Amino acid sequence: MRTSTLVLAVGAVVFALPIPGTFVLGALVLAFGALARYYDF
Repeated sequence: MRTSTLVLAVGAVVFALPIPGTFVLGALVLAFGALARYYDF
């Protein structure tokens, strides 16, 4: 499994957590994962 796939999966889980603050953190992790996927990490 590529690192970017793992980052996207973790970001999606954090994004979906019903805890305050995880919405923004999950969105940032998803954005980082998308950039990693774009730059082929």
